[in-house]
Amino acid sequence: MTLPPADLPCLSPRSRVASKRDFGRVVVVGGSVGMAGAPALAAMAALRGGAGLVELVVPEPVLIIAASYDPCVMTRSLPAGRDGTFRATDVEGLLAEVARADAVAVGPGIGRSAATQAIVMALWRGVGVPAVFDADALWALAAEPGGPGTPGGPRVITPHAGEMLRLLGGDPRSPEADDRALLERGAVASAVAMNAVVVLKGAATLVTDGRRETRNTTGNPGMATAGTGDVLTGVTAALLAQGLPPFDAARLAVWVHGRAGDAAAADLGEVSMTARDLLDRLFVGFRAAATDGGGSRGPRAG
Repeated sequence: MTLPPADLPCLSPRSRVASKRDFGRVVVVGGSVGMAGAPALAAMAALRGGAGLVELVVPEPVLIIAASYDPCVMTRSLPAGRDGTFRATDVEGLLAEVARADAVAVGPGIGRSAATQAIVMALWRGVGVPAVFDADALWALAAEPGGPGTPGGPRVITPHAGEMLRLLGGDPRSPEADDRALLERGAVASAVAMNAVVVLKGAATLVTDGRRETRNTTGNPGMATAGTGDVLTGVTAALLAQGLPPFDAARLAVWVHGRAGDAAAADLGEVSMTARDLLDRLFVGFRAAATDGGGSRGPRAG
């Protein structure tokens, strides 16, 4: 198994008198009819990533399904439109739900509609705490005329190749989606333009804030399966909630996520592993980062 880079950021040891509130509150905003699993995976990954409290906010029709995945996740719902997604009129309600968060994850399963685009943009501009935007939230950012504009707080975005190309104004189905050099240049430029950390997923995942760049050394092709990106979103949000700066949180999340994928592949093979298998092995990645790594410690020890 791959050893952590010597400069890989890591979390500080926990105090014996720590409480759950010392490790941050994550709110996951996502879900729509037919897509309850994506936000649930992100929420469960946030718990496995060390967040003290995790709350999942979904449209009302998927509440029961989303809540059934893990009793450790708190759940809330807002009314849905006819298409089973959040309503644009509930922007204020969503902003109120995330007001007490230490970090927010936006996008898993949220759907693509005019309403969800308005909601994503309101969260991008109106949430002051660190936030991760992924999946359909990236579609909304790309669809915004003139670009998303200045974010309201620290941001991490986690596009795969097609999503990155869409953010750059291209067609995700075009051959350019296979041009890694083009996409990496675009990721660096987007990090600057959006004032965000960009995690360009894929082999040797690139993490950049526009000034710094690192390429990840863990992971395998078995991770190319539905839901693994939602797991990464949740882990990243958990590390942000525990006080790691966005670039450090993204670096550590990507390494741990890939290491968990390597453990799943070793146990199950690359063909049969699923995102749930990855979720169940996040502890392997965190344990390796803590015991084998020599990087800088995070600010929150409890």
